[in-house]
Amino acid sequence: MNKTDKKIEDILQLPESECIYALNELIEEYNFDCPEAIKELKEILKTYNYGNIGLAQINPILGNIQYNAQKIVKRIKYAENLGLDMVVFPELTLTGYPIDDIIDRHPVVVEENIKWIKEIAKITGKTRALVGFIEKVKSNTGRRYYNAAAVLGEGKIESIVRKTLLPNYSEFYDARYFEPSPIVGAQPPETLCNFQKPVDYPKLNIINGKKYGITICEDCWNNNEFFIPNLYHSDPVKTLADEFPDVIINCSASPTRTKKEQLKHNMLSYISRMHKTPFVYVNQVGAIDNNSFDGSSRVYNARGELLARAKSFEEQFLIVNPIKGLGKIYPLANGLEKTLQEPKIFTLDYEPDLERTYKTIIQGIRDYFAKTGFKRAVLGLSGGLDSSVSAVLVADALSPQNVFGVSMPSKITSNESKNDAQTLAANLGIHFAVAPIKAMYETVNNSLQELFTTIETKWDVRYKHSFTPDNIQARSRAMLLWGISNEFGQCLPIATSDKSELYMGYATVNGDMSGGFAPIADVTKTKLFALARWLNKNRETKNVIPESIILKRPGAELAIDPKTGKPLIAEDALMPYEFMDEVIWRIENKHESYKEMFETEFLYEREHNISLEQKTEWLDKFYRRMSTALYKWSILPPSVIVDARSINKNDYRQPITSSKINYKGQTTDEIEKIITEWM
Repeated sequence: MNKTDKKIEDILQLPESECIYALNELIEEYNFDCPEAIKELKEILKTYNYGNIGLAQINPILGNIQYNAQKIVKRIKYAENLGLDMVVFPELTLTGYPIDDIIDRHPVVVEENIKWIKEIAKITGKTRALVGFIEKVKSNTGRRYYNAAAVLGEGKIESIVRKTLLPNYSEFYDARYFEPSPIVGAQPPETLCNFQKPVDYPKLNIINGKKYGITICEDCWNNNEFFIPNLYHSDPVKTLADEFPDVIINCSASPTRTKKEQLKHNMLSYISRMHKTPFVYVNQVGAIDNNSFDGSSRVYNARGELLARAKSFEEQFLIVNPIKGLGKIYPLANGLEKTLQEPKIFTLDYEPDLERTYKTIIQGIRDYFAKTGFKRAVLGLSGGLDSSVSAVLVADALSPQNVFGVSMPSKITSNESKNDAQTLAANLGIHFAVAPIKAMYETVNNSLQELFTTIETKWDVRYKHSFTPDNIQARSRAMLLWGISNEFGQCLPIATSDKSELYMGYATVNGDMSGGFAPIADVTKTKLFALARWLNKNRETKNVIPESIILKRPGAELAIDPKTGKPLIAEDALMPYEFMDEVIWRIENKHESYKEMFETEFLYEREHNISLEQKTEWLDKFYRRMSTALYKWSILPPSVIVDARSINKNDYRQPITSSKINYKGQTTDEIEKIITEWM
């Protein structure tokens, strides 16, 4: 008896439900090529008669239709071999999501995906496959495409469902290139690329005697009792629920964010309970540029209870039966279960969200590099928190042998920082080099001083105190990192700016902001401290980040503070990070104004006695610096969206020239006085 046969024999001794999932995991381990295990699993599933569904949670490559189709076909054949009623794939799984303006600039992508959906249909049998694709719009008005899903079976396309609600907020831009469907539910196959007006056709799909209502992503995010106010005028799920389906299915591509699991779980549980109908949700996994998708596909029963949940941040084929109660609940990232009922308040207790944050960023780095053809990363190691956490994340995502850390000390760099950088590299097992920038700095500075002298004869606006020396250092370091990237194959520099300092513009364009990817750009400084401690405690190799780095007050070591004669500390130049990060949180999550923040107590104020004058000074500084930092956000490299809200340009767009907004607001009396002065 070989090892595989022994594994199967052992699995068959388990209780039926455990046996199903153990066999399925074994088959996945063998890339769906384990005939004996498939045979045994099929026999067990036969006893359910109807309702068996495969949730095909896959990681697509955007626009690589052949690659995605191969994953789809493999899972369709597996579902067919098991005799499942249906296999369900995520939203737009044939092209990947979000496809953005590719389909407008390169319509050949749409043409190709239509060819592929037709050909994939031909290999289907009794098992139905629900596959997301992009469909052309026949009408001469409106946008040119539908976000659609086809039900494939018996060698043909049996019906088509089109997305009704199109999100156009945060990272979503569906309404830019997709047309909303004028009807909820299924339409006949002859409407493919020829859908001009709704046809009288059953909204539900009948599969093995059971009725299924099919929706696409946003279509389930508008329950008029759960969401107040609503974004849309219709509720597609209710429309289908009124037809009394046995199961409602949602094909989704929903990125992970802080608090997203809380919202998603409560919403889907509420919907299934409200309509007394099992709800199946299949989500994309993997990262596409700024968006990291957690998968975590799941099923809720008719009472709103969680019946099944797929793994987070991994591809998986999960077998469920929402009608007969078959399912397995795989765990979320550690800590997320604690957040499901948390109130929406600012807190410095980041612990419940740290593993999810870690996995989100790791997936973002790994997929960005793999899907763009890069393999190696180089980054500057300053001995500070930002670069240290970035180094750990990149090493974990790409493996230590593919990471080079470079210490680039200047005359200001402390011996402690040099030693911390070297210790970190040794602890991580990444490559390490030292490249002093003193000579480069002096050469560039001397050349600039000569140039400035010439310019000063024509312009009389030279600063008495400038940041030129600071920026020369930061840009010298960036030049070395880009030089390494240009000289060695498949290598990309890492930008190490964090979210707090980006908000304040406390980062150098073409300096520490420079790189091909920015892993921590959506992580605030206070959360970064918590993440550093979490990494030291939870990685297989403990305490890789020296404690001295975590205890050190952050500073760029680019300039000397005239008050202390030591390198300038960031908080002395800005404000305490605890205060700053709460301002950021209040703006992003509660949309509070300057006045509202001034009049309410901060968490920082409960623990520190600060005057109203001090609070005013910090708020003024925050808004002033944020206004002048807008252009920096626009040139930030691709970065993983982590928080509930972000300044990532894929999530938040603000014209750079809007920097003169009056964030404080004005009273009616003040406005009246101004107008009077104009008269």
